[in-house]
Amino acid sequence: MEEWGRQRHAATPHPLPWLETGTPMATLFTKILQGEIPGRFVYRDDHCAAFLTIAPLRPGHTLVVPIAEVDHWIDLPEELSTHLFTVAQRIARGIQEAFQPEKVGMIIAGLEVRHVHIHLSPIWGLGDLNFERQEQNPDPAMLDDAMQRIRQAIDWSPQREPEA
Repeated sequence: MEEWGRQRHAATPHPLPWLETGTPMATLFTKILQGEIPGRFVYRDDHCAAFLTIAPLRPGHTLVVPIAEVDHWIDLPEELSTHLFTVAQRIARGIQEAFQPEKVGMIIAGLEVRHVHIHLSPIWGLGDLNFERQEQNPDPAMLDDAMQRIRQAIDWSPQREPEA
């Protein structure tokens, strides 16, 4: 099976060429975290932040991202990994309250941006986790509404001091 994967990979050009070459790319998430690119934040502390994705699977689709640039989730220090999943659970509970889905799905893929990020999305079935169905041009008012609903559900506002 592994051999088949290598053969297929070698024969098929990768849609993100920098992944093939290993050339580092400036992380989009760091630019969002530093305020160079706007983001719809639903949570932030000294170690991570959660913000809405610009291409949601469903309204409320949120990314939990460490401040530290770590490419692969298996390389996260244990303390940071624990913190990210604790925050992800808090955000997921907020998504559950705000959108009342059957479940809140969680995926760690990491191929599109080489900076660990946990996808949290309201789901009613497995098809809701199909990234080919991402909304490429979401209504900004829908994103703003989703941000406010999640913030309210977790009782967070950007004016508060970061939590440890």
